[in-house]
Amino acid sequence: MMTNVVNKVLLYTRRLAINLVTYREGHSVPAHIDNVETGQYYKLNVVIVKPKEGGVFQTDGLIFSVMNRIFLFRPDLYSHSVTQIQHGKRVVLSFALHLNA
Repeated sequence: MMTNVVNKVLLYTRRLAINLVTYREGHSVPAHIDNVETGQYYKLNVVIVKPKEGGVFQTDGLIFSVMNRIFLFRPDLYSHSVTQIQHGKRVVLSFALHLNA
């Protein structure tokens, strides 16, 4: 059985994680906040492949966005989600930085 999400860890340290994540057709990410015990948590997501339909990133708080493909945000402070992918796939290179960890 094929899973809807493939998460390839490229680097993982206490403060920095880099993942290549593929979301397949039919997948969505419900609204949530990433809990961290201490410090500040930042994510820089670069959308390498956009789905043909759906798969739209949404958040209550965004530091910046470039061409609706690069997003810097605080997942520990603001709710974020991805709408259901109706057609195609979504591939994201994600950089997660945990300061004062």
